[in-house]
Amino acid sequence: MEFLLVLLPVFGIFLIGYIGQKAIGFDIHTLSTMSLYLMSPFLAFETFYQNKVSMDYVYLSIFVVGLCLALILCVFILSRIYGYSNETYCAMILSSAFMNNGNYGTPVVLLVFGAAGLDIAIVLMVLQQLVMSTIGMYYAAKGGEDAGDGKVVLKKVLRMPVAYGALIGLLFQLIDLSLPKELMTGIQLVGNAAIPTIMLILGMQLAVISFKQVDYRHISYAVLLKLFISPLIAFGFTLILPVDDMVKQIMILVAAMPTAANTTLMAVQFRTKPEFVSSTTFLSTILSIVTLPVLLWILSMHPLG
Repeated sequence: MEFLLVLLPVFGIFLIGYIGQKAIGFDIHTLSTMSLYLMSPFLAFETFYQNKVSMDYVYLSIFVVGLCLALILCVFILSRIYGYSNETYCAMILSSAFMNNGNYGTPVVLLVFGAAGLDIAIVLMVLQQLVMSTIGMYYAAKGGEDAGDGKVVLKKVLRMPVAYGALIGLLFQLIDLSLPKELMTGIQLVGNAAIPTIMLILGMQLAVISFKQVDYRHISYAVLLKLFISPLIAFGFTLILPVDDMVKQIMILVAAMPTAANTTLMAVQFRTKPEFVSSTTFLSTILSIVTLPVLLWILSMHPLG
């Protein structure tokens, strides 16, 4: 029951966005642009500025980047087998390689492992944010309707301010630059608005999807990768990284989280099959209500060590 209560706010915000889009009809692309350019950079700055760098970052960085690249490799193999178009290939990567370990994963880790686990979850959230701001943004731009060649894609990625917000926040932390309280309050107000805005946009995107036109075969592959293959890959990393048993369990649990809502934002912004990405995000989130408790039971019955 506690697990379901964690999810209520998530689905509640999705529902608000869905109802708002059906009742009023917003310009989703404009809202996504606002979130990416005005809100998300402040969220990235705050996250990297306030979470202290430690050795955990080294091992968990290897895990986050390695997991992302392994899932991209899986999509590449599927692409070769089924002959995906560039747009479908990139949309599959957005749907499969990035997990929702922020507004979803972090509360679940806190519920299961308490305050000690929360510290690890926050580090993973920070690293995932950086990976999505770089690798994720690259594939979103690469798969867009007007992507262009490699140089054009790279220019689009370099124009996105999210990664710069993260790097500036990390730099300010490393040089121990203290910002005025009033300035940090303003940064936090804008940054904290990013997550619910992204979730509202996902709800709006779901309201305009024509489910008759959605390719459920490709969606099923993306969901399989995200909810089943991803935690298996994470288990492989627990065998080679020198971290304690609790961190290993958190790595596996976080890897099994559904598709990150931010990927819908990127897909909408670059028009990289947003219907496909948002459908996968929604479906993987729904199915995780079943898959995550099963995974938690398996972890409790077979502790790592």
